[in-house]
Amino acid sequence: MRKALCVAAALLVATFAAPPAQAASPVYGDFSMMFQRSAGQFAPPGEKAYQWAWSPQSATESRISWGDPVAWPPSYAEHFVRDGDWVLLDGWDDNGTYYTERVTSESICQSGSCTPLPPHGGRQHYVRWTVPPSDYQLSAEGTVTERGSGRSFRFKHVQTWHAPAPCGSAKFGTRTCITQSESWSSDQNLPAGSPIRETLRRDIRIAQGLGMAFTIDQQVESPWHAEATEYWNW
Repeated sequence: MRKALCVAAALLVATFAAPPAQAASPVYGDFSMMFQRSAGQFAPPGEKAYQWAWSPQSATESRISWGDPVAWPPSYAEHFVRDGDWVLLDGWDDNGTYYTERVTSESICQSGSCTPLPPHGGRQHYVRWTVPPSDYQLSAEGTVTERGSGRSFRFKHVQTWHAPAPCGSAKFGTRTCITQSESWSSDQNLPAGSPIRETLRRDIRIAQGLGMAFTIDQQVESPWHAEATEYWNW
């Protein structure tokens, strides 16, 4: 009888025991390191290195600078804001001027279905904070305005964010990366009334636990390949 009671008690405990803990979904910050003072360099094989560095401004805002490590800090830096499950692009600094980017239409496509994205103060939905287990595409159109002069130009930015997958490089071996495949088009510096034209198309792999520019493969305007050479915190 005692043995039967013990067995019954064990079954009861097993029935109501807490389920095993589920691993937390990775987030964009695990790959980009955007809320750490992280930095790195990347270079085409045998050529000079370029550098990037995140500068967190608060718990929800961070700027990333890109440029020549010999002439650091550079004039170029992008301004990102995290709001809930989105990282939004507000604009960028370049040559002492801030360029404010505001979208007029956006959509997200997943599993063959596309839906409009609701306005988010005009800022571009750049990437989801929680990394999904499958690919998704973001498309944004709008206007970039140069602060001070008020001059503006139209743009279209199309991005496919690929699910985490193995990646590798000669220096850092096999890692896990998310890949951003992007196309940027605009009518900047074109005659009035000109259609927008594609000026950039590339694939950027971002390595979990390391950061940006693990590898870059550019197709437009010209073919170009680079790999990360250094990562550090500052």
